[in-house]
Amino acid sequence: MEMVPGTPFGVVHLDVAPVTSGLAVGALVAGVASVLVSLLVICFGVSFKDDGGAWASGAFTVLGVLAGVAAIVTGLLGQRQIRRPVAPPAVRFTGRGLAVAGISCGVAGGVLSLLGLGLALLLTLA
Repeated sequence: MEMVPGTPFGVVHLDVAPVTSGLAVGALVAGVASVLVSLLVICFGVSFKDDGGAWASGAFTVLGVLAGVAAIVTGLLGQRQIRRPVAPPAVRFTGRGLAVAGISCGVAGGVLSLLGLGLALLLTLA
C-alpha cells in the first residue's frame, strides 16, 4: 500500500495477472497455416506436373504468401503490444515467443511457397 502524501489515505494497486497476447497467438496460427499451404504448393507442383499442377501451385502460392505476410504483420504488432509499458492497474501482455515463432513460420511459409511455385514451373517447362 502506498500512502498519499498529506492525507491518512493509501492507494492499493491490484495485481492483475498477465494475459497472452491474441495478436501473438494469431501470428503463430497464420504462420503455421502458411507453412502447411506451402507444403500443398510443393505437392501439387511435383505430383501433377503434367496435369496443370503449376496452376494449382500458383493459386496456393498466393494463399501461402498472404498467410505468411499476415503472420509477419500480426507478429510484429503483437511484439509491439507486449513491449508497451503500462501502469500497474492495466493488463500486461505476454507471448513474445509466440510472436517470434509466428514471424519465423510466416517467413518460412512464404519463402517455401515461392520456391515450390518455382519448382512447379521448372518441372512443367522441363
